[in-house]
Amino acid sequence: MRIVMAGASGFLGTRLAERLSQSGHEIVRLVRRPTDRAGEATWDPAQGRLDAEVLAGAGAVINLAGANINGRRWTAAYKRVLRSSRIDTTDTIARTIGRLPADERPRTLLQASGAGWYGDTGEQEVTEEAPAGNTFLADLCRVWEAAARPAEDAGTRVVLLRTAPVVGPDSGLLKPLLPLFKLGGGAKLGGGRQWMAWISGADWLAASEFLLEREDLAGPVNMVSPRPVRNDEFTRDLAGAVRRPALLAVPGPVLDVVLGEMAGELQRSQRVLPGVLSGAGFAWTYPGMAEAIAVSVRPEAAMTS
Repeated sequence: MRIVMAGASGFLGTRLAERLSQSGHEIVRLVRRPTDRAGEATWDPAQGRLDAEVLAGAGAVINLAGANINGRRWTAAYKRVLRSSRIDTTDTIARTIGRLPADERPRTLLQASGAGWYGDTGEQEVTEEAPAGNTFLADLCRVWEAAARPAEDAGTRVVLLRTAPVVGPDSGLLKPLLPLFKLGGGAKLGGGRQWMAWISGADWLAASEFLLEREDLAGPVNMVSPRPVRNDEFTRDLAGAVRRPALLAVPGPVLDVVLGEMAGELQRSQRVLPGVLSGAGFAWTYPGMAEAIAVSVRPEAAMTS
């Protein structure tokens, strides 16, 4: 199958492109620079420019493009970057799909979104049927997903990947924390009782390929482990994996000073469950946090698990 990918150079995109290539698929990467390389095509999502011929006849399009949520403090300017980097790319792809003749449209669009859709769920377990919350990330996910609607209206199967923070080597969740934890500076955030939705990198990749192949599945899909954990449990598991104590706690007011609005998101509770994946029979390799962290910190552990 020929698969066109946006965001193929990111943490998840790089690994997914490699996995799909190994499965025998032809990957065409969308890039924002001039190129004459095989396997690449130039586009300009900020201007809404994408040659429809790039998508014509493709079996699927995968859009993982978007600026890093954890990349920096959420100033008003960076919020605009977070929004435009998602909306412009999604809108450009979806509208281009919609312009294609029916017999040339990609059958499937795997479209990135986030588990942040649900806002703060407190102690309540939520699945894909739950409405959007009322936080910045929830609103961002709402407009992000809405931007894919032209592709759905045109008859393409659209799967919305509501991805939770990923646990994996060099992932955005673990990479900044590992140096601190290795020095014994690990700490729970706020009270530590808030629920964390998460997914292992290995399971995210396997679930993405699963959804690519399951043409009976469409709409929002929670890319999360079936076992959400509280923040203090995550802290203990990460500290245990690097064999260091984690006796500290970072009070909420300190987080507010250091991180600004992002601090509120880190202290919100998200008890999100993978209703669609569970119902479809997807099997997780690392459903538990401790094992997922162990194989991320010490990959040799996967050989004995």
